[in-house]
Amino acid sequence: MVFAKTFGNFFKEKRIAKGLTLREFCRVNALDPGNISKIERGLFPPPHSKELLLKYALALGIEEGTEDWLAFCDLAITSAGKLPADIVSNEEVMNALPVLFRTVRDKTLNEEDLQQLIKAIKKELR
Repeated sequence: MVFAKTFGNFFKEKRIAKGLTLREFCRVNALDPGNISKIERGLFPPPHSKELLLKYALALGIEEGTEDWLAFCDLAITSAGKLPADIVSNEEVMNALPVLFRTVRDKTLNEEDLQQLIKAIKKELR
C-alpha cells in the first residue's frame, strides 16, 4: 500500500493503466481535458456527487462495489476533510478513531510501524 495517494494520482494511474493519454481518455468519454488535468494534478477537488463519481469510475473501468471503487470514493471524500458515511455510521469504529489519531500523531511512527498498525487493524476487523 502506498501512502499519501491522492484522488488525482489514483485517477491518473487508472487512466494510464487503460493505455490512454489524457486527451484520448477525454475524447472517448466526452470529458473536458482541462478539468480532468486539473483533477489529476490536484488543482480541482474530486467530485462530491455520486453521479459524477460513477461517471468517472465507469470511464476508468472501476466497478461499483470493488476495492478500487471503495478507494476511489474514500479518496474523494477524505480529500474534503470528511469521513466516509459507512465509517461515521459505525459506532465501534468511531469510538476507536481517537486512539488511532493519537497513534498516528506520534512523531516516532515510521513507515514500518505504520504498516504494522495497518496489519493489526485489518486482522482485528476480520
